[in-house]
Amino acid sequence: MAYNFTELKQEFTNVEDWLKKEFSQISTGRANPALLDSISVESYGTFQPIKNIASVTIEEARTLRISPWDKGVIKDIERAIQQSGLPLSGSSDSNGIRVTVPQLTAESKQSLVKLCKEKLEEARVTVRLERQKCEKDIEVREKEGEYAEDDKFRAKEELQKLVDTANQTLEDLFNKKEADITTV
Repeated sequence: MAYNFTELKQEFTNVEDWLKKEFSQISTGRANPALLDSISVESYGTFQPIKNIASVTIEEARTLRISPWDKGVIKDIERAIQQSGLPLSGSSDSNGIRVTVPQLTAESKQSLVKLCKEKLEEARVTVRLERQKCEKDIEVREKEGEYAEDDKFRAKEELQKLVDTANQTLEDLFNKKEADITTV
């Protein structure tokens, strides 16, 4: 009897999606609307992501244009960007806000690569935890008599292949992001 890895594969896909999202929010010195995804603006008594109250477009290679649908929130957006802790500078005009992404220095590139490595390690830890849960489930099923010993070993071999593939995918995402950061 073959083990059903559907749930595990979905967890690995979720980890990959999480890592992609985390990497998209790390500046590479180029303008990317995803850089603003983590910033919330107090608008009409609630906190909203910028993308919910304005359109965000790329104006130039290192410049974003935020055009709020309600011009009354321009100052709130500008304040939220300043308080975000991100190395972005914004200037407002009558149409919205122009956000400039600073040029990366060698030191800032190193710190961004280090941050990416930390995010990669978080993803790897999640993969390891999922593998451990799956291994325990396989062991329990063998003890309950659902699986023969050969089935258990086949399932563990398949599990290791899935883990190796997931780790390689995460590593590839990291290598791509590292190349984006270091070649700017």
